[in-house]
Amino acid sequence: MKRFRFSSLMLVLGLLFIYLPMLILVIYSFNASKLVTVWGGWSIKWYVGLLDNTQLMGSVLRSLEIACYTAVAAVALGTLAAFVLTRITHFKGRTLFGGLVTAPLVMPEVITGLSLLLLFVAMAQMIGWPQERGIVTIWIAHTTFCAAYVAVVVSARLRELDLSIEEAAMDLGARPWKVFFLITIPMIAPSLAAGA
Repeated sequence: MKRFRFSSLMLVLGLLFIYLPMLILVIYSFNASKLVTVWGGWSIKWYVGLLDNTQLMGSVLRSLEIACYTAVAAVALGTLAAFVLTRITHFKGRTLFGGLVTAPLVMPEVITGLSLLLLFVAMAQMIGWPQERGIVTIWIAHTTFCAAYVAVVVSARLRELDLSIEEAAMDLGARPWKVFFLITIPMIAPSLAAGA
């Protein structure tokens, strides 16, 4: 019989510490009582009330819209940045470019958000765009955050690829863009999906 080790015990206790409050929260979300401390039976009235709130549901739809725009832009920009960082090995400013790509990973989101807000305000004063902060500025800010994560995930996959497959396609007459779209993109598709 296998012994129950101290590390296994700590693992189980750690997982319970993380997930048990979430489970309790989910259970109490079905409480019919308005008070959290009093159990009033099982009910879904809070979820029905949530779905009836048109302003909140509009906000959810707007958030999903921005998330879709962000995912598309972040995957495109992050993939290009990862491709440059992994395939173009020698160019001036490579270290600076790599630092700029990965900077949002180590910078607090509050600092990045405030910096982008100040940038948008300064741009509005200098060139007149953006007139107001809205969907476009939120989309740009979120793309700035997310492209760094996509670049890291995709560059890890690009480093694992066998370059001889792409070289063989180019030796057989395929242009670089055709090789990228027909060979490289299908091979890195799981990392693109993970980045999205």
